[in-house]
Amino acid sequence: MPREPELERAILEVLWSSDRALTAAEVRARLQPERILAFTTVTTVLGRLHRKGELEREKVGRAYRYRPRHERAEVEARELLDLLEAAGGRNSVLLRFVGSLDATDRETLRQLLEEAR
Repeated sequence: MPREPELERAILEVLWSSDRALTAAEVRARLQPERILAFTTVTTVLGRLHRKGELEREKVGRAYRYRPRHERAEVEARELLDLLEAAGGRNSVLLRFVGSLDATDRETLRQLLEEAR
């Protein structure tokens, strides 16, 4: 069985790639054949993501349809900030990160920093 964060991320990826809200059965179907999961596993993880505030849901008949509450970029930015907060030497980590960027990405970052001021 996949680790919990990996499964949560896989489910979010399925929902982000959809142009509409999906039921648990639809999410499960889109995860297969790469992942063979019980329906109850998918519904449990969807419920957990909803309680965490990551998903919105609407009742349709006897089922719920789920959609991400946040855009992928917002979630990924939050994850990067969490990693940075957990890092021992924040400045060192930022310096190494910026140093690993190519010239185009450094220029993009410079422009974004200017816009943020």
